[in-house]
Amino acid sequence: RLANNTNYLLIDASSCFKMIENIRRCPSGNVNMNVAKSGYHVFCANSTPACTELAKKITERLGVELGKSVVYQESNRETRVEIKESVRGQTIFIIQTIPRDVNTAIMELLIMAYALKTSCAKNIIGVIPYFPYSKQCKMRKRGSIVCKLLASMLAKAGLTHIITMDLHQKEIQGFFTFPVDNLRASPFLLQYIQEEIPDYRNAIIVAKSPSAAKRAQSYAERLRLGLAVMHGEAQCSESDMADGRHSPPCVRNTFGHPGLELPLMMAKEKPPITVVGDVGGRIAIIVDDIIDDVEDFVATAEILKERGAYKIYVMATHGLLSADAPRLIEESAIDEVVVTNTVPHEVQKLQCPKIKTVDVSMILAEAIRRIHNGESMAYLFRNITVDD
Repeated sequence: RLANNTNYLLIDASSCFKMIENIRRCPSGNVNMNVAKSGYHVFCANSTPACTELAKKITERLGVELGKSVVYQESNRETRVEIKESVRGQTIFIIQTIPRDVNTAIMELLIMAYALKTSCAKNIIGVIPYFPYSKQCKMRKRGSIVCKLLASMLAKAGLTHIITMDLHQKEIQGFFTFPVDNLRASPFLLQYIQEEIPDYRNAIIVAKSPSAAKRAQSYAERLRLGLAVMHGEAQCSESDMADGRHSPPCVRNTFGHPGLELPLMMAKEKPPITVVGDVGGRIAIIVDDIIDDVEDFVATAEILKERGAYKIYVMATHGLLSADAPRLIEESAIDEVVVTNTVPHEVQKLQCPKIKTVDVSMILAEAIRRIHNGESMAYLFRNITVDD
């Protein structure tokens, strides 16, 4: 009888421990759902205060303190990183947002990763919401695929995994020799459309070029809205740029076989700008992954206005907003630009009240928690298809 009672006590104790663990994970009362398990630290690799805001929001959601480190630029502009606590045998998450000085941010990330590697950290996971140089992921002219170079540098510095968001091309994941979790910001932007745009049922989703049609189609299908595509834009799109694999002028090789002559390709001629789809009397919502130089968006807004759209929104994941973007947006027909906080843009918001921000720290914090606890990431990708 004593042995049986002892077994019952052991079972009760085990059940209690499971119950305590479930309470820690589930929100109830004042209990924090993101109480961190020991054995991991979260660091920020930015030297500028504006870039640490996202890291602070993530750590607040996780219920942990930001790791103690110092990142600064010396008088000769060299980057120096000092880790102020022990990381031996632990999993480290480095949060790095990319400001305008992209090359300095990359060096800060590389040096911090290498410092953690030489300090015997077990795993080093980079949280890089906007992956820099992602537009340079194809061979153009006689250049190079810089995105592949950066992926190799991160692996060499010691990173073993990265968490990013809305890569410019999903095929970039193949550049890495370690796992990549490419999260999506579309659920947050879709929620913004439904909650913050009055009469969004009268809206139409617009792709500013045929290459952006897949993303726009995904938004249109989820919101049950119509789709319009801009075609024949004046500027050259990425797919139309010559890759320069020959060296003009082509000179026929007189030593070759006289019958080997390839047919000449006809030069492309862009048609006049047209809008495939009816935008008259509708709210036009232009969607894309990056808004950097805004001339294309401004020109698209002007055309949509001429075609009868009475309100124009621009939705993008990464708001780089370079050069004179705030001024151009303020003077344009665009009514509102909505971006996430993957890239700091507080200065641009002060210059242009039309810029609005959506916080995505929730999904980044949940990704960190799940990776550390060894949980499936499928929940963060529910209802996500290959084309999204």
